[in-house]
Amino acid sequence: MAFISRKDGRPFLTNKEGFFFVTFSWLMASLLAALPFSLSGFIPSYVDAFFEVMSGFTTTGASILTNIEILPRSLLLWRATTHWLGGMGIVVLTVAIFPLLGFGGLRLMEAEAPGPSVDKITPRVSATAKIYWFIYLGLTAAQTVLLMLGGMDWFDALCHTFATVATGGFGTKNTSIAYYNSPYFDAVIMLFMLLAGMNFTLHFRIIMGKGKMAIRDPELRAYLLIFGLSSLVIALDLRGHGLFSNFANALRFAGFQSASILTTTGFATADFAHWPPASQIVLFFLMFIGGCAGSTGGGIKVIRIVTLFKMAFTEMRYLMNPKGVYAIFVNGKALRKNVVYDTAALVFLYFAFMIVSFVVVGLGGYDITTSVTATLANLGNIGPGFALVGPTANYSIFPWWIKLWLSFAMLVGRLEVYTVLVLFTRRFWKS
Repeated sequence: MAFISRKDGRPFLTNKEGFFFVTFSWLMASLLAALPFSLSGFIPSYVDAFFEVMSGFTTTGASILTNIEILPRSLLLWRATTHWLGGMGIVVLTVAIFPLLGFGGLRLMEAEAPGPSVDKITPRVSATAKIYWFIYLGLTAAQTVLLMLGGMDWFDALCHTFATVATGGFGTKNTSIAYYNSPYFDAVIMLFMLLAGMNFTLHFRIIMGKGKMAIRDPELRAYLLIFGLSSLVIALDLRGHGLFSNFANALRFAGFQSASILTTTGFATADFAHWPPASQIVLFFLMFIGGCAGSTGGGIKVIRIVTLFKMAFTEMRYLMNPKGVYAIFVNGKALRKNVVYDTAALVFLYFAFMIVSFVVVGLGGYDITTSVTATLANLGNIGPGFALVGPTANYSIFPWWIKLWLSFAMLVGRLEVYTVLVLFTRRFWKS
């Protein structure tokens, strides 16, 4: 449509058109991709099929299916593929193709990119998108091979890899990764969850031999520190309550679940809804953070948390010395004020939308734990929550209108809040 309606022989996307195109491309993709589930009869309700597919494309991993293992392999693969495509972004894929039609895709990447700004590692945005996709393919191939070497059959290995590198969480077994009860599979999947939750620009730097530069990245350091401390605290709590016979086992399950929630993947090796309160609280707070900017992870993103902390300390310094001139530095560079304001505004909108969603789900008559964690799990693209939406439960309990709202929340979270909510402002529709 853009090609045949272009003016002066060359179409050009404004910010407004970029936001509109991104949002509706994800919406249309989900509406169409729901048809195989609905027409096959395995998910008779089209709303349920739409919820399942939106969860796939947005890499949320929330499901309405009560028995995954009865699905034929064709639908299991289709389900996993929605994760894999949504992980790197349908629109980022089209960005690599758009130059062939005569126009670039920076506006689309700005609207779809999971982070505060688009980090172009090459002068051409299409080349950047292609490099990201090659890294994505490399991670996919590596994890698939490692899982198969551990004894997992090729089909399950491929489906779980699609869900891991996309930080999605759709599996092929009713009990998720706990089905295998394998320390090897846990270690491989945990490693690739953490790799997928990293900024893909850092992967490129490591490949180009700039590993020291990547290690000095403040977001990566904060990301690994959050993961390490969370794993340690949960492991000590689990061992202290005698849930595991030794600390190594406690650390195995604590590390896997911390990585799963932090990267917003949503895999489970245990029913953490029955873990001690302290462990549940740590996992609950991890739901607010998410992966790194420029990763396939959801959530607020680590870099925004780091920026807000630096902003808070800078303001305190300013209060003590109002005549001083202070700047917020990230990775040795002073952040522009508009980036800091954008970060603060986005986090505010994120929490404002979250509160509205609490109320919407609560109107269905559900308890506060279910309402809060269902909202967090879908807006943060995590998947499992607590209570009625815990790791061993699903979202089939909700009526159709709550499922549609949660589908909307998935889209808002995946497209970084602004991209979707800007469509609901009066100024957007003015010429």
